[in-house]
Amino acid sequence: MLVLARKLDESIVIGDNIIIKVVSIDKGVVKLGIEAPSKISIIRSELLEQVQDSNIASSKEVALENLSLLSKILQK
Repeated sequence: MLVLARKLDESIVIGDNIIIKVVSIDKGVVKLGIEAPSKISIIRSELLEQVQDSNIASSKEVALENLSLLSKILQK
């Protein structure tokens, strides 16, 4: 992991087209602005973890009888 110190209004450039800028610093909270092409997905890590956990939990909730019913429907 690369660790860099940045001050207010300073930026970091990743590749040719991603810019991360320190927008504000207040009471221990740093706000970042990110400029990137629209094709690049940007998501907070805690949201990604929630989605992954939710998907795992959902996959474990399938009842065997529902799978049997689905199998019969698909065979028709």
